Amino acid sequence: MNTLQFKDQVALVTGAGQGIGYEIARQLALAGAGVILNDSDENLAMEASERIRDAGGECIAFPGDASDSGTVQGMVQEAVKCFGKLTIAIANAGITLFGDFFDYPVDHLKKVLDVNMVGTFLLTQAAARQMRQQKSGGRILLMSSVVGHQAHQYLAAYAMTKAGLEMLAKNLVLELSPFGITINTIAPGATLTERTLHDDPTYSKVWSAITPLGRPAISEDIAHAALFLCSPHSGHITGQSLIVDGGWTSVSPLPDLSNLQDGPK
Repeated sequence: MNTLQFKDQVALVTGAGQGIGYEIARQLALAGAGVILNDSDENLAMEASERIRDAGGECIAFPGDASDSGTVQGMVQEAVKCFGKLTIAIANAGITLFGDFFDYPVDHLKKVLDVNMVGTFLLTQAAARQMRQQKSGGRILLMSSVVGHQAHQYLAAYAMTKAGLEMLAKNLVLELSPFGITINTIAPGATLTERTLHDDPTYSKVWSAITPLGRPAISEDIAHAALFLCSPHSGHITGQSLIVDGGWTSVSPLPDLSNLQDGPK
């Protein structure tokens, strides 16, 4: 692929202060895109965007709650203000809250729904409106999970939201295709990130043992898939979900969940 294949493109990535979101933003910027980088943690957003600029990319931090409609509108407006347009939107922000279904707290349920579903819906809507106005098409990418495809203990609420995002992408093919806008999802499996390693120092060992390819994903694996779905090479792909899990969903063994530490993203 052309190393500057995203030249003249403008991308917005939520939840990108670290981990998968950061790597997607970094790769887009280094491939020529102007990037608006969002994270709920202001320090993470500022530091991440600075690292990308230091590496030679164009990146502007926009900290804020990605489930808040005002923040979402502000991000889209910032993209247009700084770069003149918005051509790629990646709804990466999401949270995982484990819990037994019978005792799952209402406040946890509402938070998971707000961030994972409401925030993604709002960003998709705002980005699509801008792309429709521009009349030049665009790419929208949603972040699902393998647990949107396979059952995983203690993740009923989270899995519900991820399966819902995949249906959102399928449904919006009807409304977005006439404007040249594609919409797809990526479903990562277990992925080594700052968060997963912090929550469980044995994460790599555990998931290496139960992943057919012998290791969990790294952020670069997911970012490579994301860039493909945002590139000209995927122009006839829409309404689809790409699973990136080293084969885990083919066999689906669960890790030891006795300590309720992190599972697949």
